[in-house]
Order: sequence, then structure tokens, then C-alpha cells
Amino acid sequence: MHEPSARRWESADALTAETRRIVAATEAMMASTAHHFSEGIENLRLKEIVHELPDFLYVKDRDSRFVFANAVTASSLGLESAALMTGKRDFDLFDFETALHHFDIEQQIMTTGEARIDMEESYVLPGSRRPICRLTSKIPLRNDRGEIVGLIGVSRDITERKRQEDLHRGQASLLEMIARNEPLPMILEALVLMIEAQLTGIDGSVLLLDSEGTRLYHGASPNLPGGYSRLIDGVTIGPKVGSCGTAAWRGQTVIVEDVMSDPLWEDFRALIAPFGFRSCWSTPIATSQNNVLGTFALYSREVRRPTEHEMTLVALATHIAGIAIERKRVDDRIHFMAHHDDLTGLPNRAFLKERLASILDQARRNNRKVTVAYIDLDNFKDINDGRGHAAGDEVLKEIAARMANSVRASDMVVRLGGDEFLVVLVHQSSHDAGITRRLRELQKAINRPIRGADGEITVTSSIGVAAFPFDGATSEELLANADRAMYRAKELGRNTLQHHEGGSTPLGMPLGEHEELHLAIAGDQLFLQYQPQVDVATGRITGLEALVRWNHPAKGRLPPVNFIPLAEETGLIVPLGLWVLNEACRQARNWQDMGLPPLTIAVNVSAKQFADPDFATHVTEALERHRLQSRWLELEVTESVVMHDAERALAMMESLRALGVRLSIDDFGSGYSSLAALKTFPFDRLKMDRSLVEALPGDKTAVAIASAVISLAQTLKLSVLAEGVETDAQMDFLRQARCEEAQGYRFSKPVSPEEIPALLRARSL
Repeated sequence: MHEPSARRWESADALTAETRRIVAATEAMMASTAHHFSEGIENLRLKEIVHELPDFLYVKDRDSRFVFANAVTASSLGLESAALMTGKRDFDLFDFETALHHFDIEQQIMTTGEARIDMEESYVLPGSRRPICRLTSKIPLRNDRGEIVGLIGVSRDITERKRQEDLHRGQASLLEMIARNEPLPMILEALVLMIEAQLTGIDGSVLLLDSEGTRLYHGASPNLPGGYSRLIDGVTIGPKVGSCGTAAWRGQTVIVEDVMSDPLWEDFRALIAPFGFRSCWSTPIATSQNNVLGTFALYSREVRRPTEHEMTLVALATHIAGIAIERKRVDDRIHFMAHHDDLTGLPNRAFLKERLASILDQARRNNRKVTVAYIDLDNFKDINDGRGHAAGDEVLKEIAARMANSVRASDMVVRLGGDEFLVVLVHQSSHDAGITRRLRELQKAINRPIRGADGEITVTSSIGVAAFPFDGATSEELLANADRAMYRAKELGRNTLQHHEGGSTPLGMPLGEHEELHLAIAGDQLFLQYQPQVDVATGRITGLEALVRWNHPAKGRLPPVNFIPLAEETGLIVPLGLWVLNEACRQARNWQDMGLPPLTIAVNVSAKQFADPDFATHVTEALERHRLQSRWLELEVTESVVMHDAERALAMMESLRALGVRLSIDDFGSGYSSLAALKTFPFDRLKMDRSLVEALPGDKTAVAIASAVISLAQTLKLSVLAEGVETDAQMDFLRQARCEEAQGYRFSKPVSPEEIPALLRARSL
């Protein structure tokens, strides 16, 4: 048997209760008066109510001809009277494809006797250009013998709801694109398309304001005529420059109802006329501080003002565009800062590493030459010592500017660090005297006296030169040989220029250990690994110790024991330690930017580093350069370092503590001066030496000393970390002794930066 009418409509939630009631009554009536549908409606006295319904109600016969339709159905199809619907089929009202689709569905319903509930239909109504969306239900009608004689259909217009859903999805998609850091042109094009999809007969455009704030350049205009987009690309903003140029100039929305008569378009009418646009409404895209970034404009081929709905969409578009553009500028700034020296603005070592390899590849393909000049300022330390670091900074900035002005646009000047620079002369046709002459001129520019607050300052330079492909086929070989030539220039009396002599120092000959280590620091051969420090009670990771390694080109990865003693002996420990400090701060900030929880990064400080009067300044610069809060940096010093010159060490530690940096005493328990160090200096943490930990818990003396150390630290309100923990037994002892933190292979070996996120997740942080 056939199910009751009410049950057939259980899922038609979008229909009004009144509509459902009328449909049920209509169906019941049709069962007994199948050939007189209109009369049935009349007899029910529902005709007036039916015609007032907001929903579309109609009845069709077995051939899908209309036998009844309410007023709203007729009106939507452009008919003045519902009576005009009688006898028509969809083929008389819609395009063929839409009509055929309706016909096929209706015939299937009437053949199978199965109703279709809540179908989403999208089509274009007669006389319209925009598709509409309706939620439609159609059920078969039967006579008193149960024979299907037609169907009844009810639809509700859900176009606006679908547009809102599309808009919300579009917004979410755009924000995801911004979060994924997808290219700005892709984001802006998707934004314009999203807004255009909400409107009829509208073309959108985004123009971007240049860094000087004077010109607007193409951002996105997927449906504007290409010829028009090219004509307005690079337009200078001003008080009478169409809609967009004026909006950017004023910093406020400009509504032009008719571009052919508005004074703002007086100078641009001939430009826009061939494309048929008549109105243009432009709104500035701005930062959160109301700095103009560009404009978002809508163009119409009608003379009119925008509707309230259109301006609401424009407000949404400018907001999202502002987020995307501002994010891109911040990313560009971060990238610039990561690849340029803060003091001089020159490209830095990271930039050199990225660019030099590609420069050499291009030179190799084009059979060109490249010259690399390693430049070291001869007497710069005397300036810092005699006139102060502020004067030294001014000298570096002036020399950097002189070098940048002495080379061509295709060349590159890089600050490697300290008083060392590198110049890359690209696309040279030959390695001849012309190159040497240019470098001599560069050296003369460096040597010119610099006028300072305390009088003139004169700086000289030693320059080492290597050429591709004669002196090296790779970046590493070129830099190594240029650096070697620079040292030779120093040996020859400074203020000289020395070419690499391939015959006297073959590339295959091994370098001296000191020179190798110097090149390692200068040539990105060093890298850091990180060993987790964990909470003894919970096992959670609380911090990381940065440990330097050397990726030796011939010997492979070397642990610090293989090169730190040499660095200490030669003084290279100072630049090496400064590199470690900066790299650890950079990586810590990078993890935080990735969304990982902030962790304390511990960095070892050598005696020579700590003795440097400018060490606190170096720490400050590293923190500021990499935007790392000082509380996430811990500096580790051994007791021998601080006890060597207690008065000076105390002053340095107080300076560091004032920055907010944490201080720990490393290898505690390995020397006689430990207790004095704890009493005198403002440490935050005590690191128990691994030689003591490895004897636990079997050695009774070690147990007694370790217990005393932990108790003493707690009395002095210092946290305690045990180094070199490798066994469960050691861990059990530390837990019972109330040692707060531990570090060692029991938890993790030192790992690369890329492995840290997974390690944190595994430790449930």
C-alpha cells in the first residue's frame, strides 16, 4: 500500500508547515478528482492561501504538463498570471538542457512511484543571467484506483543560503591559503573570484601599492579584460586618478557612478571607454594601522551606485586582502632579515650560500667567469678598542656602503661577520687585469678616511682573490681559496691584494688544522645537534642543550672533542662560540614559530668568550636578531671559567642576569672550587658532572657526593640537572634524591633540529 502523505514529507524540513498542510490536502483531493486539479484547489477554498505561499507549488499531469501552479511559481518564470502556466511544459519555459533534466526526473518518479525529497536544483530562470538554487520535493499523485496520474512539486528558493555557504567556504579556503603561505597572486585571484561569484555583471580587481607608496601595480583581475589591466598597471596615485588611484591617495572609498561623467575619470575616460565599463567603486586595502597596501575595486557596465550587499562584500574582501598582503610583507621582511646583515643591510652568509651556487651554475652554462674576493679589515679591532663599538659600527656601515657603491648591479657584496666581507664579481668574460683594477679601486674606496665624531678614521684591508673556474669549481673551493689568499695578503704586510696561486698551493693539498677550522666557521661546515633535558618526575622535555659538530669535507662528522681544544688554542673558539650562540637562538625562535612549546636552549660558553668585555652585548644582539625572549636562553659556564677572575666574572654574570638570561654552572663536582663558586656567583642551575653520575648508584662515595650536591643546591634554591644519565638505576636514584632534571642517552642521543618536533610529541609535550 501507499504510505500516508504526511510521512512522505518528514525530511522536507525546509518547507513551511502551511505548505506541507496544503500539499497533503491537495494530494488527498487529487486522489478523487485527478482530472480536475484546479477545481480541487477551488473546492478546498485554499486557492488564495496557495497563491500567497512563499514556496513554489505546482501540479503536473502524466506528460509533465502544468495543470496548476501558484502565483510565485508563475512570477518566477516571468508570467503575469498563474493561469498562463496551464498546459505548458518545462520545454516551453526553460532552456532545453534544464527542461530535459526536469522531464527525465519527473517521468522516473511517475514510473517508479517513488517520491524525490529535498533535491537541490540549480538552473537559470528565463530572463536572468545568474543561476538560482532550489530545494525541491516531488511526489507522485494517484487516483482512487491507485493509478499514478501526475505529480505535485514543492520548491523553496535557497539561492541566498547557498551563496552564504559558498562565501563561508571561500573565506575558510582563503584563510587556509594564507596560513599555508601560498603565493600572494594565487590568494588574491581566489579572493576576487569568490566575490565575483556572489554578484552579477561585476568584475573585480586588486591593485598593490609599491614600497614607495606612489604607484599601483597589478595584483589580481581574473576577469577584467587583459588590455585594460595592462593599461592601468603601474598607474601613479593622485587626487584625480580614476577610482583606484584616488582611493589610494585619499585612503578612503571612492564611489564613481558614471566614469564617463565623473571628474575623477576625466584623464582616463579614453582609456576605459573601449571596454564598456560605466561605474567603478574602489576601496583601499589597509594594514591594522591603516597604512594603505592597495585597492579593491568592482567594475560594472551599468551606471549605478553599489548596493549595500556589494559594499559588505567589498569590506570583507579588503579585510582578507589586507591580512594576506600584510602577511606576505612580514614574511618578506623575515626572509630579508634572515638573509641580510642587521647592521649594514648587506646580504649575509645565508644569502651567499643560496646565491653563489646558482651564480656558478649560470656561469658554467654560459661559459663565463666569476671572481670572488675575500676582504678583511686590517686594524678594525684597534678602532673598537680605542673608540668604542658605536664608532666601530659606524665604520662598518660606511665601508659597506662604499663597497656596495663600487660594484655593478650584477655584482654582490656580502658581510660574512665581524670585519670580514666578500665581493662576488659575476658574469666576467675573462680573469684579467681589469678585474684586479676594479678590486684595487674597491680597496682605495675602503682606505679613504672616514670622518667620525672624534676625528678621521683610516681603515685598510687585505683582499684574497679566487676565480671560477680556475681556482675552484664549487662554492666551497672558491671560498676556501679566496680565504687562503686573504691570509697570504695578511702575511705579506696587510693592505694588499693577493690572488690565489693554484700552482704553489694545489687544491688537493691538505690545509693546516687551524686553517681548516677557520674555513669551517666561515663556510657553513658547522652544525648543531640538540640533546633533550627532561623532568625527572614526569619525563617531559623541559629544555635542550645545543652541541656543535663539524661536517668536515674529508673526515666526515667530527665531535667537539676533535676540534674544540684546537679552537681554544688558536682563539677561534670566540667566533665559533658566537656562531653557536646565534644558531641556537635562531633555531629556538624557528621552533616557536612552528607552534612548538617554548623550551630553554642551553649554550656552552668558553673561557675566552666569557672574558670578552662585549660578550653581554653579543648575547643581546643574538636575542634581538632572532626575536628570542631572554628567558629561553641558558648559558653554561664551568667553575674554572668563573673562578679565574672572580671579580670580572661576577660583573659579567650580573650583566647577563639583567638581560633575563639563565645561568648554569657546568660540570659541577669535578673541581675543588665548586662550593666557592656556588656561594659567590648568581647561578640559576647546577649541572652535576657526568663523571659523578656514571658512578651511580653502585659507588657509595658517588652516592654520598651526589646526595650532598642535590641537597646543597636545594638549600641555595638552585635547580639541579644530572648529565650523562644512561641507566634506569641512575634514574631511580635521581628520582629518590629529588633531582629535578636529567640529560643523557637514557632519554635521547643528540638529534638534528628536524627531529625535535617528533621527539616532543613522543614525550607528550
